[in-house]
Amino acid sequence: MSILKKLQWRYATKKFNTTKTLSKNQINTLKEAFNLTALSYGLQTLKLVIVEDKILREQLVKHSYGQRQVVDASHLLVICIQNEINEDDVDTHFDTIKNIRQTPEEILNPFKDSLKSTIQNMTVDKKNDWATRQAYITLGNLMTVCAVEQIDSCPMEGFIPEKIDNILGLDKYGLTSVLLFPVGYRADDDMFASLKKVRLPLSKTIIEL
Repeated sequence: MSILKKLQWRYATKKFNTTKTLSKNQINTLKEAFNLTALSYGLQTLKLVIVEDKILREQLVKHSYGQRQVVDASHLLVICIQNEINEDDVDTHFDTIKNIRQTPEEILNPFKDSLKSTIQNMTVDKKNDWATRQAYITLGNLMTVCAVEQIDSCPMEGFIPEKIDNILGLDKYGLTSVLLFPVGYRADDDMFASLKKVRLPLSKTIIEL
């Protein structure tokens, strides 16, 4: 199947098959894809929380406006941002570069100092907005990978973060949930699976200069 056919195959799954579970290899693919997502400055200020426990997920349904996907899917992925982004994150990033690439500090330090200055000058709201934008980049990447691997998924913004965070105990990790992403297999009777995609023609969405 070509990449475009796979993207045509993908849709926001409304009803999952509750009896089918993704394999460990499939989950590992999604973990690696999350970790390989292109992010601003290469700075990884996101975490992916993978929730398999159905009893735990059942508690999330009422705080997700009754959307059963969070519990009926094979796994629930929760894309989170750090509550604090500071110089330590920059140091960790550049230490990792140094260790992996053996890049001398005299080359790295000007870039490291510049990024520290950028972050220092950001307000808390600006940092959160910036990190949230990275979360959406990550979601797009995961959606495409799911399509390629023929894993069904449903990106979700409709939930109450404070409630989800409390149930999952995200505060102890210093995290705030931004997006929910149930993954698994579509149910045979999900009526939305057979509906044609609704998209404007390219002539309406593409500008070529």
